[in-house]
Amino acid sequence: MDFSAKWDFDHEHPVSTGVLLTNLGTPEAPTKSALRTYLKEFLWDPRVVEQPRWLWWLILNGVILNTRPAKSAALYQSAWTEQGSPLLATGKKQRHALQQSLRESMGEAVHVELAMRYGNPSIQTGLDALREKNCRKIVILPLYPQYSATTTGSTFDAVADVLKTWRRVPELHLIDAYHQHPAYISALADSVRMHWAEHGEPERLLMSFHGIPERYFKSGDPYPCQCRSTARLLREELGLDEERAQVSFQSRFGKEPWVQPYTDETLKVWGKDGVKSVDVICPGFAADCLETLEEIGIENRDYFLSAGGEQYRYIPALNDSAAHIFALKQLILACIKN
Repeated sequence: MDFSAKWDFDHEHPVSTGVLLTNLGTPEAPTKSALRTYLKEFLWDPRVVEQPRWLWWLILNGVILNTRPAKSAALYQSAWTEQGSPLLATGKKQRHALQQSLRESMGEAVHVELAMRYGNPSIQTGLDALREKNCRKIVILPLYPQYSATTTGSTFDAVADVLKTWRRVPELHLIDAYHQHPAYISALADSVRMHWAEHGEPERLLMSFHGIPERYFKSGDPYPCQCRSTARLLREELGLDEERAQVSFQSRFGKEPWVQPYTDETLKVWGKDGVKSVDVICPGFAADCLETLEEIGIENRDYFLSAGGEQYRYIPALNDSAAHIFALKQLILACIKN
């Protein structure tokens, strides 16, 4: 590998600290062609789909990429905004707010960049931008409170792929999870309290997390345990018992078993059993996206109401709320001091 072609750091100007704020990603547009490009990159990641490459290549290119892009495009069209993808639009707000907040404590020599694991702005684009700002110390903060190899692990893979091409690798800090951080739990609890103060309390609160295959969990992925830890702490913070506030997992894909209980099946059972009002919160999502706005906000609402439920509300993600930005700031400051 030729490292000489890579400009690294400016040795004549003051050094600074960089933060790379990352999330999953988004297509460039809510179109079939854009979704095909995005899904091809996302679903080909061996961290996401652990199947023999030759077999998965046939399934992905022969079936999925010929059927799923059109369906996904239609769903994205329902969630798309004037600012584009809701995930990207919120990510930009988070980046700006976090940089302002950090500079209040650290001065101007701190820079925050936003990057997506799949799509744009890419991990490489974000890291290159921090290098251009002479960041000798870089904090990688994937916006996944609960660690999974499919998300945080994959992000660290992408970071390593970029840094192995740099002659001088910066001091690197990786935040792998923050599922128990007091400021994060407090932000979640406050969001629930504010929602209830405005709309009233439901019979039940469902804490829905993105799922992973059961096989991944049995192979050592700590994600489901960390989700349940977050749920327990949130439940305790709100003073709720296990009957009233429960955990579920959404977004399963394919035929193999995923971590249970499933969100859609739980809501169907609750509706049939006479539960009349439900609020759903998604503590694993740092920003609202297709999985929260469409899958939780619309699809699962229909399941609950069709099964006999009467009132269903989605409590928005933390997004760029002041409490969320404060929690992220605490994570970064603690990481840098250590």
